[in-house]
Amino acid sequence: MTGKRPTIAEIAARAGVSIGAVSYALNGRPGVSARTREHILRIANEIGWRPSAAARSLSGSRAHTVGLIIARPADTLGVEPFFMRFIAGLEGELSERRTGLLLQVVEDHLAAIGAVRLWWAERRIDGVVVTDLWAADARIPVLEQLQIPAVLAGRPRSDTRLPAVWADDAAAVVSAVDYLVALGHRRIARVAGLPALEHTTVRIAAFRAAMRGHGLGEPRVMETDYSWEAGMRATRELLSRRDRPTAITFDNDVMAAAALNVAHEMGVAVPDDLSIVAGDDSQLCFLVRPALTALSWDIPAFGVRTARVLLDMIDGRSPRSAQVASPRLVVRASTTAPPPA
Repeated sequence: MTGKRPTIAEIAARAGVSIGAVSYALNGRPGVSARTREHILRIANEIGWRPSAAARSLSGSRAHTVGLIIARPADTLGVEPFFMRFIAGLEGELSERRTGLLLQVVEDHLAAIGAVRLWWAERRIDGVVVTDLWAADARIPVLEQLQIPAVLAGRPRSDTRLPAVWADDAAAVVSAVDYLVALGHRRIARVAGLPALEHTTVRIAAFRAAMRGHGLGEPRVMETDYSWEAGMRATRELLSRRDRPTAITFDNDVMAAAALNVAHEMGVAVPDDLSIVAGDDSQLCFLVRPALTALSWDIPAFGVRTARVLLDMIDGRSPRSAQVASPRLVVRASTTAPPPA
């Protein structure tokens, strides 16, 4: 009579560690201490664990898959056009190289770290794309510790040697401010995204510097979570002020489209009383009325370049960080000169 085959879950339970830690130890991967590895291997030997033939045959092969873990609430992600266009670019390049994309949406960075640890331990991925970088990002040390090939979808950083692919967010924001000032606007506000994100801080800093450069003092900035509801709340608050802005720039298209609804609700005409500039120039910008002036950039091409850098890294080459074309201002019907003072 044969007994039940021992599993790594049983080893993890006996060793008092996670399944991921057992996988690292059994597969000879970094990620656990020498003492923990020895403890796990001893228990595995005691209970008679042996790798399956299928696992042995795959142990030296690639997964031909890269991972993308997005740390945002799923309901927010569902209405954010940026990620769908970025993923389209990733998929286009990956499929040409016969590589799949493994996508998971999680609530925070702690969950993202847990997911990537498990993927790497189970050899389900060859590398990972890192988006929505924070100024102090806990994911980066983990990726370096585990020696996982990774590319940052964001500006190069001084705290890591991982390659990055990015666009010049600061220059794009400055171009929008310059255009609005040239139209005659002096009271310009900004509805920004999540304050923890590095690109949010870069854009806010560029916006404030541009306003000061035109001698307009410290501008009003509202920080949000990128959602439709947050965009409406921020716009309503700005338009309720006695010194309400004559122009507002938004960090994404969803919030800019929401602002049109709020302006209509409050009897504020766009663009005659209020000019609006959107952030990413998705289809939302020309499906609404008036069509939205926006900072337009080739997000699918951004995804393609990101995939290429990661695949080069997986192939053993030493890819350099790459800057893609900066967003450019596309003027539509949502902006005009401000009303007379």
